[in-house]
Amino acid sequence: MGVWWIVVVAILAHTASAAVREYHWEVEYKFGFPDCKEGMVMAVNGQFPGPTIHALAGDTIVVHLTNKLATEGLVIHWHGIRQLGSPWADGAAGVTQCAITPGETFTYKFTPGTHFYHGHYGMQRSAGLYGSLIIDAAKGKREPLRYDGEFNLLLSDWWHESVLSQELGLSAKPMRWIGEAQSILINGRGQFNCSLAAQFSNATAQFSNTSLPMCKFKKGDQCAPQRLHVEPNKTYRIRLASTTGLASLNFAVQGHKLVVVEADGNYITPFTTSDVDIYSGESYSVLLTTDQDPSQNYWISVGVRGRKPKTAPALTVLHYVTAPSSQPPPPPETPRWNDFDRSKNFSKKIFSAMGSPPPPRKFRKRLILLNTQNMIDGETKWALNNVSLVVPATPYLGSVKYKLRRGFDRKPPPPTFPMDYDIMNPPRNRNTTKGNGIYVFPFNVTVDVILQNANGLDANASEIHPWHLHGHDFWVLGYGEGKFRPGIDEKTYNLKNPPLRNTVPLYPYGWTALRFVTDNPGVWFFHCHIEPHLHMGMGVVFAEGLNRIGKVPDEALGCGLTKQFLMNRNNP
Repeated sequence: MGVWWIVVVAILAHTASAAVREYHWEVEYKFGFPDCKEGMVMAVNGQFPGPTIHALAGDTIVVHLTNKLATEGLVIHWHGIRQLGSPWADGAAGVTQCAITPGETFTYKFTPGTHFYHGHYGMQRSAGLYGSLIIDAAKGKREPLRYDGEFNLLLSDWWHESVLSQELGLSAKPMRWIGEAQSILINGRGQFNCSLAAQFSNATAQFSNTSLPMCKFKKGDQCAPQRLHVEPNKTYRIRLASTTGLASLNFAVQGHKLVVVEADGNYITPFTTSDVDIYSGESYSVLLTTDQDPSQNYWISVGVRGRKPKTAPALTVLHYVTAPSSQPPPPPETPRWNDFDRSKNFSKKIFSAMGSPPPPRKFRKRLILLNTQNMIDGETKWALNNVSLVVPATPYLGSVKYKLRRGFDRKPPPPTFPMDYDIMNPPRNRNTTKGNGIYVFPFNVTVDVILQNANGLDANASEIHPWHLHGHDFWVLGYGEGKFRPGIDEKTYNLKNPPLRNTVPLYPYGWTALRFVTDNPGVWFFHCHIEPHLHMGMGVVFAEGLNRIGKVPDEALGCGLTKQFLMNRNNP
């Protein structure tokens, strides 16, 4: 069994009051009842979701992480953390490190904000390996937001089928699709075989062939919802993060407006909304003021968007402490799942906060990445520019650090696709190829990435894909309909106040334009954050500043070709 010793350091100036926060974690499977039905969950110290790391910038966090999984490797990705100077600590198996082996020592450098951590080996995130990671401003540093209390809500989806069975089905010929989740969870709690709102006939009717009974909980039930207890006329910060494997979600609090103030750990220009669309890999902070009737309670609803919903919304209650513990009126309805204009309008309201760094005016390198669904020898795959990614046995970081030519294909994937490709219909050529080549960039150049969506294998089928970049924040320059037009669509870019994000949606039959600077030497994953899509090849790898990569702990690279290389080097 492997053991990691992990050291986490916040990046802002170290202060005299900075603390050392030490944790001892063990990861193992346990039986649990996340949605009132027993199943196996991946737990940290018996907790599901895992413990919340809550610290101040400047603190040092030490995590002793023990792998107690009987038959699986383990990595943890610190989602949204740039890992400046420590690319081996990113936690992406096959890209920046091997699965956990004994004695590994890492230093993580965090920027303040709302983030989370999760497994990044196979589909362990869908098995429950995730938790929240919140770094606030250091003592003495002024927090720009003013509020009276805060809540942390981690949103996820849950299947009754094991992730190992799901992985097997995705690789089967023909593919056995995982289907829609059985439940949506709020902080690891949901209800599958009962309803909190059973007395309202429309609450679950569209999601179930039968009427579900009212939930009746006993003390200590793991699936009982956690109510949010609030006082009247106060302002609360609600930190939201989505670690879903598949679902796009919509978050709403009945009768209350939400002021969105933070996205992916970066402050934004505040705007008011009735609800928040949140995609897998995204995080937000919203401010809620308890200015409604203090004698009433109100539903918090989390429903599915972007896919035809077959999963009932997750519910819990915003409980005014001045109100009795009675049920609220009928819960709010989630906006129509395929109202993509509504979703796009929400995304287009997000602008960087005043004083945020603007993007460079021009790019030096550009990739235009076509997202397609294809086939390889009877297997269903996802591909970028007709290449479906297969991560090699030797981590890319080790191959480029030690110049191991056989670690991966040195020919990069295509930088663009044929401009006559018909994105509105199923591909004429249904076949694709596997590959493990990477895109290599010089240090400190500006790169544009145009994500181009297209029709899948079936007619009239184009999905939302939330794309996540490791090691970087990027500027979201804009969204567009149809096929990207080089030389024309650049004129629509927002170069004044585009938001800095690490995850962004690509909408059906459209494009999304990103810009980032290659200022972080290392090798970084860029992939769809939907678990089965990544498993089916929907990702690429960026490498930058390779001659500037510093020392990499040997323990991070004890597999594949690097294992033999390090043995030979250490035993001349």
